[in-house]
Amino acid sequence: MPTYLARARDAQGNTRQQRVVADSLADARTQLRDQGFFVQDIEESKGLVNFDLSNLLTSVTVKDKAIFSRQFAVMVNAGVAMVRSLGVLSDQCTNPKLKVALEDISENVQQGTSLSESMRRHPNCFDNLYVSMVQAGEIGGVLDEVLSRLAKLLEDTARLQNQIKSAMTYPVVVGMIAIAVFLGMTIFILPTFAGIFAELGVELPLFTRIMLGISKFLRTPQYSGGLILFFMILGYAFKQYYKTRVGKETIDRLSLKLPLFGDLIQKTATARFCRTFGALTRSGVPIMTSLEIVRDTSGNQVIANAIEEARKEIQTGGMISVALQREQVFPLMAIQMISIGEETGEIDAMLMKVADFYENEVEEAVKAMTSILEPVMIVFVGGMVASILLSMYLPMFKVFETLG
Repeated sequence: MPTYLARARDAQGNTRQQRVVADSLADARTQLRDQGFFVQDIEESKGLVNFDLSNLLTSVTVKDKAIFSRQFAVMVNAGVAMVRSLGVLSDQCTNPKLKVALEDISENVQQGTSLSESMRRHPNCFDNLYVSMVQAGEIGGVLDEVLSRLAKLLEDTARLQNQIKSAMTYPVVVGMIAIAVFLGMTIFILPTFAGIFAELGVELPLFTRIMLGISKFLRTPQYSGGLILFFMILGYAFKQYYKTRVGKETIDRLSLKLPLFGDLIQKTATARFCRTFGALTRSGVPIMTSLEIVRDTSGNQVIANAIEEARKEIQTGGMISVALQREQVFPLMAIQMISIGEETGEIDAMLMKVADFYENEVEEAVKAMTSILEPVMIVFVGGMVASILLSMYLPMFKVFETLG
C-alpha cells in the first residue's frame, strides 16, 4: 500500500507532519480525521526524489493572489463555469508554483471536490484565511462577492507592504553602500598612507592609530573570519531564540516599543487586524473562526495573544473591545470604534472604517519616517567617510609642522 505524507493540525492547534499507510488518498484523510487531526495538506510520499524545482525557486506573493482573485471573481460573476475559469487562469498564470496548484485544483473540482477543499490542499498558495472566505462564499452562494472582497483585501495588504518596503529601501541601500565604501577605504587605501607616514617617521595621532588598528584587524584573515563567524552564530542564536514562545513574545513586545518603528508596527498591525477581521465577518465566516484566523496571521505574538484573549472573552459572553483594551496593544481610538460597532451591530462596517483610517496613518507615518531617515543616513555616510579622511589628513598636519 502507498504511503502518504500529511501536514495536519492536532486538537491543541499544533501543526505536525504525519505518515499514513492507506489504500487511497481519501482513506488516508479518513484515518487522520478519525485520529483527531485536521488535514491541511496531503500527498503520496515518493521518497527523496519527490520535489519540484519550481516550488523551491518561486513563491506565491500577495500580488499574485490578488490578481488571481480579481480575475476569478470577474469570470464567476460573468457566469463562466468554475472549471473553465480555473483552466483559463492556470493557462495564463506566470507563477509556476501557482500554475501547478490551479491545475490540480481544477482537476479536483472537476471530480466533485469543493473549491475550498481543493484549495486547502495547497497551503503554500492559499492560506487558512483565503480558504475560509472561499468556503463561506460557497456556502452562502456569493462566491463572486467573496472573491472580490478577497482581491480588495489582498490589494490593500500588498499596497501596505510596498509602502513599508519603499520606506526601508533607501536607508538599507545607502547603508550598504556606505559600509562597502568604508571597508574598501579602510582595507585598501589607508594602509598605503600608513606606509608613507612610516617612511617619513611621523608620530601618528591617536585617531589614526585606531583606524589603522581596525584596518589591520580587517586585513587579517583569522580575525575577520572570526568576526564573520561570531555574527553568524549570533544571528543563528537569535533565530533559534525567536522560535521559542518566550523569545517571540519578548522580541515582539520590544519591537512595539522601538522609537520611530514601534508606532508604525502598531498601526500596521491594527490596520491588518481590522481589515482581515472585517472581511471575514462580512463574508459570513463565524466570528470565532475569524478570530482564530486573524490571530494566526497577525505576525506579532503580543498582538496574537491579545486576539486570543478577545476570543476567550466572546466565549464567555463578553465583548471584543473589552479584551483588547485590557491587553493595551491596540490604539484607544480603534478600540472605542470597535466598541461602537459592537453596540450598533455593525462591527464589520466599523472595522473597515478603522482599517481605512489606520492604513492612511501608516502611509503618513511612512512618509514621515522617510523624511527623517534621509538626513540621518546622510550624516551616517558623511561620518564614515569623514573618519577615513581624518585618519589620513591628521598625520599630514604633523608632517607640515615637522617641515615648518
